[in-house]
Amino acid sequence: MMPLEPVVLSFSAVLLLGLGFGSGPCNIACLPYLGPVFTATGDGIRSAWRILLPFSAGRLTGYALLGAFSGFLGLIVQDWIAAPWVRWVLGGATITVALSLIWRRHKRQLSCNSRHGGADPVEVSPPVSGRSEPALPSGLFLMGAGMALNPCAPLTTVILASATTGSAAAGMMLGAGFGIGAVLIPTLVFSLGVAHFGQQLKQHLSRWGNSLENASVGLLLIMGLGTAMGWIAP
Repeated sequence: MMPLEPVVLSFSAVLLLGLGFGSGPCNIACLPYLGPVFTATGDGIRSAWRILLPFSAGRLTGYALLGAFSGFLGLIVQDWIAAPWVRWVLGGATITVALSLIWRRHKRQLSCNSRHGGADPVEVSPPVSGRSEPALPSGLFLMGAGMALNPCAPLTTVILASATTGSAAAGMMLGAGFGIGAVLIPTLVFSLGVAHFGQQLKQHLSRWGNSLENASVGLLLIMGLGTAMGWIAP
């Protein structure tokens, strides 16, 4: 364990710290994981919440639990979150999301075939159904939690402040405050920018829709495998 040095932060301070982190490094770190999901789905801004809600909930949960554990134990758990199991969670969740997108496409093609009497499927993106991709929300939740558990300088400060409180409740509040700040700006960026870009990309390149979707899923599989094996550092 790292030696404990008293650090006191207020809720507003960790919120601002999270906003600063979320406005820059966080967007860069999340883009290789969430970007291909938006490109593969191409559902646009209106359906962006289906992706961002479970992902952001996972991040918030991860930050809050880190703060709670640090406060409860009175220890800095930085060594714990640097363990290999963290990258296995993120890598495995990313692979799960990729497989869910493959299943989503398979269900869409079956639906098109049944509608057109076995003719070649038409590139249509029907409304996303929870039944057609049951593993996608849980995979996105775990992906968000995995992103939250990866160490960074601002998070280390929050963990240190949480351990200083000696209280699980106080530590959870600090972790949650940082998480709220960290997810606000990326949520706006991805819901208004990346989701719109993914939709436009699929519309303008509809002729290569299958290839574009295959490339996005392939990138997710590479990111998942590379993260789990430690080849890619999120």
